[in-house]
Amino acid sequence: MNRYKLSFVMHEPGEDTEDKFMAEIPALPGCRAWGDTPAETLHILEGVAEAFIQSYLEHGDPLPAGVVTAPLIMGQVDEVQVIA
Repeated sequence: MNRYKLSFVMHEPGEDTEDKFMAEIPALPGCRAWGDTPAETLHILEGVAEAFIQSYLEHGDPLPAGVVTAPLIMGQVDEVQVIA
């Protein structure tokens, strides 16, 4: 099992996000989550990112270049950390 440190972008609620917060991980195309609060959105995004990475690994596909293994560092606010 590896830990992955992934940068994300958080979008404010708006018409294009159906008035929800939306977060995405640019290194994993299509990896997005929506929520009512930033905290909820990040929590959901962590689960989605874990599923994305597990799918890559299960199918024997290489992880995208922006996905790197890293030690777990608590308190980073501009990154999500996934164990897969």
